[in-house]
Amino acid sequence: MTANTTLLSAQHLVKRFALPGVISPNGIAAVDDISLDVASGEVLAIVGESGSGKTTLARLLLRLVEPDAGEIRFCGQDLRAAKGPALRELRRQMQMIFQDPFSSLDPRMRVETIVGEPLEIHHAELSRTERRTRVAESLATVGLDTRAMRRFPHEFSGGQRQRIGIARALILRPKLVVADEPVSALDVSVGAQILELLHDLQSRYGLTYVLISHSLPVVAQLATRVAVMQAGRVVELGSAEQVLTAPEHPYTRALLAAVPALPA
Repeated sequence: MTANTTLLSAQHLVKRFALPGVISPNGIAAVDDISLDVASGEVLAIVGESGSGKTTLARLLLRLVEPDAGEIRFCGQDLRAAKGPALRELRRQMQMIFQDPFSSLDPRMRVETIVGEPLEIHHAELSRTERRTRVAESLATVGLDTRAMRRFPHEFSGGQRQRIGIARALILRPKLVVADEPVSALDVSVGAQILELLHDLQSRYGLTYVLISHSLPVVAQLATRVAVMQAGRVVELGSAEQVLTAPEHPYTRALLAAVPALPA
């Protein structure tokens, strides 16, 4: 699949939820008729305030949550219609990096098991030695050595835990990685290192990212295109340069205005 080929396409996605204390016959739309394409090799950032629906959209794109309506195509295949081995193969090619590096790793499991778990699911034919070799290689790509394999998550810093999560996401060599607020739980300096790592991994492996963030400075470092979400809808979509320097929608301008200016 060459650059600029559509890797993921979503058309008219809708997802509604019932909220306690809110009387609505159809529920509240977290995602309300969203259509967008993701090209192979690009970084599409989905930006919005908390509650805008961006994380729900990310989970819909991976079919971790089932949409109420709409179409999702991945590598040209109907993701919503896929079942059994076909769905299993598509899932192998799309992975997620979670927001919280503290809760996303099972504290009872050693790092070797955490990172190697996708191999057990998708490559059961591999021997234990082969799996260990792959785990060591994946950890090395994120800057961790083999000593990490026998340790537990609580023995690592937040930034190191996020590296472990990234190693787990990349061990299957996916085509698409959805990163849900990957640095929001980290200190600024550590978050900058993780962003640099994500950029390096994209260059090295030709990855395609969907980056979920509320932070426009984060988006500016990685994104090639930006989709701005408000109340379940995409209100602006364009190149990162256009959206971040010459936004057209009032909501986007308000988000940019809220970014603190550095003192001169």
